[in-house]
Amino acid sequence: MNTNDIEYQTPQQQKLYQEQLLRKAINYLAEHSPYYQRMFRDNNIDPASIETIEDLQRLPFTEKKDLQLYNDDFLCCPKEDIVDYVTTSGTLGDPVTFGCTENDLQRLAYNEEKSFACAGLKKGNIVQLMTTIDKRFMAGLAYFLGIRKLGASIIRVGNGVPELQWDTINRLHPDTVMCVPSFILRLIEYAEQNNIDYRASSIQRIIGIGEGMRNQDFSLNLLGQRIHEKWPEVQLFATYSSTEMSATFSECPFGQGGHVHPELIIVEIIGDDNRPVPDGQAGEIVVTTLGVEGMPLLRFRTGDIAAKRTEQCKCGRWSYRLTPLIGRKNNMIKLKGTTIYPPAINDVLNNIPQIANYYITVRDSEAGTDEVEVTVALRVGVDNGNIVKELQDHFRAKLRVAPLIKIDTPENVMKITNPQNSRKPIKFIDLRATK
Repeated sequence: MNTNDIEYQTPQQQKLYQEQLLRKAINYLAEHSPYYQRMFRDNNIDPASIETIEDLQRLPFTEKKDLQLYNDDFLCCPKEDIVDYVTTSGTLGDPVTFGCTENDLQRLAYNEEKSFACAGLKKGNIVQLMTTIDKRFMAGLAYFLGIRKLGASIIRVGNGVPELQWDTINRLHPDTVMCVPSFILRLIEYAEQNNIDYRASSIQRIIGIGEGMRNQDFSLNLLGQRIHEKWPEVQLFATYSSTEMSATFSECPFGQGGHVHPELIIVEIIGDDNRPVPDGQAGEIVVTTLGVEGMPLLRFRTGDIAAKRTEQCKCGRWSYRLTPLIGRKNNMIKLKGTTIYPPAINDVLNNIPQIANYYITVRDSEAGTDEVEVTVALRVGVDNGNIVKELQDHFRAKLRVAPLIKIDTPENVMKITNPQNSRKPIKFIDLRATK
């Protein structure tokens, strides 16, 4: 245990340390950010008066639409100081651009080094990266930088192509893979179809990105259970990250939530009244970045719903943890009187072996409620005679309500879920006029 690491110090020590960094961040924004200079001025706020984490509540939120409408105004340094550009999706159609300085890339490397170390990695481990490192994608670059800084070895295979992934595993014997968890099921299926003894492979650890593998009580969800049942020898780790946060929260081996790095970010959890909720209660994640040079953010609303856990973790860290994401606030669905989030629908679909691929579409109905349609592609050889009823029964058993089910060809579904130039599979399409 590294007792000098701020994550192992008391919550009060962490708060005092964060507030020192917060004051530096506020001063930096007041001096360098056209957007936040205007925000302070328009709201008659003296930046010097923001001294504590509680003082943050006096400030307005930053939203994704602000980043899109005033993207250039968030830049806090000369453009010649930007060494890497990344983009993330925007709410108004076009992506949002983030510029990273050399110091920002070093911060990313430090963040990922700590996250990988939290998951038990060290020098000597070999990590197979099954995600893109190009296409203006911050996460792949961050993982690469962090693994290098940690001193572990990395194999940059990229996403998809199970044949190439298994060829790499058999040739180079990595002990860790990093990918979207549902892709593991495709790897297992390929191995079973091609007589690959995957349970005897070198893989000991799976670090999941982009999809949850646990419920709110930290037990494995349906996707996590299915992976564990098929491949019980590997240890599963879930992570949470976003481009805007410039941070990743990884589980430790005890699997009790994603550990927040207090020297890099301040996290608030807010309710529908935009006020902080009690620890342990779910709400929207709001972040203030610390130490970012190019485009720091103040009280950024992520739209993600989770809860904060503040009791000491079994690993010894006192840094608070985030529970698995419940969903995105704007994606909440009211289906036949039941409130659900897309991840709950994903979890059901990911656990049905007859389904090869799928996407979810939500529309407004004439009755003023949400209409949910799930379009699925079936695996070769599956009889679709009773499959719609079977799928609806699965949904009713898990969610108490069932969406509309539509069967389509694998080719048509693939065109929707994996459009050209997309960095991530598209599983959720929201066509509602108001959300």
